[in-house]
Amino acid sequence: MPEGRSAVFIDGANLHSTSRALGFEVDFRRLLAEFERRGPLLRIYYYTMVSAAGDFVSIQPLLDWLEYNGFTVRKKPVRGHDDGEGRRRFKRSIAIDLAIDAMEIAGYVESIYLFSGDSDFRILVEALQRRAVSVTVVSTLRTKPAPMVADELRRRADAFLELDDLKVAISR
Repeated sequence: MPEGRSAVFIDGANLHSTSRALGFEVDFRRLLAEFERRGPLLRIYYYTMVSAAGDFVSIQPLLDWLEYNGFTVRKKPVRGHDDGEGRRRFKRSIAIDLAIDAMEIAGYVESIYLFSGDSDFRILVEALQRRAVSVTVVSTLRTKPAPMVADELRRRADAFLELDDLKVAISR
């Protein structure tokens, strides 16, 4: 395995809401360049939920651009269900898909950058660390009234990269 090889995993909805809370829009060309500068990049993944009804037309140009420019895009349909009290609820999670991809690539990389603040990923971080993969969580502590990153995820990671500190390098 080439020394320093890494992979990037982007929880699309989480990155969108976090960057928006910090007052900027991500330029994915610049984001890709930033992480290629940090060392050999084996893969960069982008995960998003899409409606089965096809009302994700507004995000489709972004997904096409990402796929054309080397990102591995994972789209998962939003699933609806009745909550038992007559209300329609929607299940929106890409956590399992992201976790499986991360575990599959773990033997080929030394480090993973995880763009998410979701506490559900703490268990994934622990599993990757048992495989000798260093995990850097990329999110923010600077949003008010509360940080966008779960404390248990940030503390479990090998490193924490403040998204606000990347603003100049990756924003439009």
